[in-house]
Amino acid sequence: MEKLSEQDIEKRLLRLPDWEYYDNAIHAEFEFENFKDCFSAMSRIAFECEALNHHPEWKNVYNVLTISLSTHDAGGVTIKDFKLAEAIEYIVEPED
Repeated sequence: MEKLSEQDIEKRLLRLPDWEYYDNAIHAEFEFENFKDCFSAMSRIAFECEALNHHPEWKNVYNVLTISLSTHDAGGVTIKDFKLAEAIEYIVEPED
C-alpha cells in the first residue's frame, strides 16, 4: 500500500469534513449522547476494522471518541485509511 501525498490527502478530506490531517495521520472526534452510545459505535467500528484488517488508534472518554488513522507499514496515510474513515462515517452519526 502506497502512502498518499499531502495534496491527495487534502483532496480526499473534502468528502470527510469531520476529519483533519496532521501528524502524519487523519483524525476525527465524535461526541455521543452518553457512554453507552459511544461504546456501541466503537463495537460496530471494531467489526468493520476486522473486516478491513485495519485498526485505528482511538481513545474513548465518557461520550467522546477520538480516532487517528495511519497505515504504519506505509509510514503515513493510504487509501486503506480513507476506506476505514468512510466506513466509520457511515456507522457514526455525529451530533451537530
